Amino acid sequence: MESSRYIYMIAGMLFVTFLPRFLPLMFLSNKNLPDKVIRWLSFIPAAVLSALLAPAVLLNDGRLFLSLENTALLAFIPTLVIAYKTKNIFYTVSCGLIFYLILDLIF
Repeated sequence: MESSRYIYMIAGMLFVTFLPRFLPLMFLSNKNLPDKVIRWLSFIPAAVLSALLAPAVLLNDGRLFLSLENTALLAFIPTLVIAYKTKNIFYTVSCGLIFYLILDLIF
């Protein structure tokens, strides 16, 4: 692949990732949004994270994998408790990794 195609690909990726972030900031930074809109927007990070994690935790080869052999699911359960109790992303991620590593060594 020639280098100019890489430059076009990088420019395209910049365009499609920068604009969705920049345009709302530019147009909405000086406006007061209604409380319902702000509340609705507050749910977006949790929804996106759930959409990213659910397939990794619940699926194996495109099929639902609810089993004691599903290490990711077994590690997810105590990690969810840690997240709920501490509400700290560092503790949650650290404990999730530790739980997964321990369960991976056991199974």
